Amino acid sequence: MRITRLGHAALLLETSEARVLVDPGAFSLDAAFELSDLDAVVVTHQHPDHLHPARAADVVAASPGAVFLADPETVEQQGGPWRAHADGVVTQVGDITLTGVGAQHATILPSIPVVANVGVLVEGPSTDGGTTTLFHPGDSYESTPTGVDLLALPLSAPWARISDTVAFLSGVAPRGFLPIHDATIADVAYDLYWNHAVNHGGVDAEHAHRLAPGDTLDA
Repeated sequence: MRITRLGHAALLLETSEARVLVDPGAFSLDAAFELSDLDAVVVTHQHPDHLHPARAADVVAASPGAVFLADPETVEQQGGPWRAHADGVVTQVGDITLTGVGAQHATILPSIPVVANVGVLVEGPSTDGGTTTLFHPGDSYESTPTGVDLLALPLSAPWARISDTVAFLSGVAPRGFLPIHDATIADVAYDLYWNHAVNHGGVDAEHAHRLAPGDTLDA
């Protein structure tokens, strides 16, 4: 499975049989909204850094045959062709299996309502002929599924401390990880966040994949 970072929380996942886009939000590269012939688009929750409604409409129009999955609240807001993705729901797209994980966004402030958030486990063929499982949690550290090969780790957020980030990484205990949700980190400060995850998260540094927007990893 080839994984391409398209900025902030957006990932493009590709195999020989399927192309899946996750979380095309407002901080994504323009390339995220220029894709066509996708087989699925998955949105973890309604916040604009994970779903840019106006620009996502271009993605919908360019991939009329795709499956469009989102948390139930986003589906209610956006309507068709989006359909509800919920905890435990499994959707097969070519040789990729998409499984919903979790239900709620992390708390930002007590005065801000908590919205729905459904992460996604993505299982597909690996480069060594087996299978690989990637977990994109959206905006939540609550769920720590087992058997994760590669974690898309939210590196910084208004709802998280670095200690929470490291504890989540340790709890999932993936074989490797890559950063997401990092558009709010200044370049000069990036090493502070990244090095804490690498040095204290319990994952071999060899498998800490510091992908910048536009970078690709074959897993």
